Amino acid sequence: MKKTCLLLVLLCGLFSSQARAQNYPSKPIRLVVPFAAGGTTDLMARIVAEPLGKLLGQTVVVDNKAGGGGVNGAAEVARAAPDGYTLGLATASSNATNPAINPKVPYDLKDFSPITNMAATPNVLAVNPAFPAKDFAGFLAELRRKPGHYDYASSGTGGIGHLQMELFKNLTQTFIVHIPYSGGGPALRDTVGGQVMVIFDNLPSALPHIKDKRLIAMAVAAPERVADLPNIPTFKELGLEPVNRPAFYGIYGPKGMPKDLVQKLNAALLKVLQDPAVVKRMEATGSKVIGNTPEQFAQQLKAEFEVYKKVVDAQKLKLD
Repeated sequence: MKKTCLLLVLLCGLFSSQARAQNYPSKPIRLVVPFAAGGTTDLMARIVAEPLGKLLGQTVVVDNKAGGGGVNGAAEVARAAPDGYTLGLATASSNATNPAINPKVPYDLKDFSPITNMAATPNVLAVNPAFPAKDFAGFLAELRRKPGHYDYASSGTGGIGHLQMELFKNLTQTFIVHIPYSGGGPALRDTVGGQVMVIFDNLPSALPHIKDKRLIAMAVAAPERVADLPNIPTFKELGLEPVNRPAFYGIYGPKGMPKDLVQKLNAALLKVLQDPAVVKRMEATGSKVIGNTPEQFAQQLKAEFEVYKKVVDAQKLKLD
């Protein structure tokens, strides 16, 4: 009798789970972006939000929750109910670099249900035209000739631009002073204006300035050379493969999301990422469309965090 009751309970749970997945979504879905509107992260979210909503039959509302270098928005996703109606945009800054440097971040990787990594976007190391060197070999030689003489701008302490440059410094045994800003926009503006000489930035925001010769690209963090910058080497080509890490833009939900909802969302997102219009818009930013399994994305998140935690420990970095 007890076995029969247990079997009935398990079957009821299975049927309930299947019914939930079939009926989902029955109301709009909120997609939390942990940065302000107008940046690369926001753009990636908006590229997929509309077609995903059409596919699922409910509106996907992009909700920008900026602050803390991506921490505030990620924390809001971690606190949400695991019912599939609050999702988040996962980035290196919110889920790898900031947690690596800040022990007070109110979440860790176990607080999320990874769904898929949508895209990888190159980062670029660039200098103001007033910098004495015009190529990477000269750039490296100048840094070694004048340790501590130059500075670099970042979107803030703990952001990907900060820790990627610190990784570069560690590997090349160079010293360049970090100037943290309140966001990528102000950091880029001051580098273009000459107040700071160097920046490690997302390619989509830096590329227009490189094309207009207001910045000079030294190297790109990308799997292969970027079509818009065919003469600029990747860090892998330069023997600095650990720095050759593009930014990533994934989708996740709070921990405890039912597996059937995760699978349904993964399947829907993979279908969206096969849409030629979506691919075209993403590739226009210099990004490469990915689209992987929840398990693969979970492994990637873990690997990214571990890389930057080693950087923090090696460079003895702390929040300013």
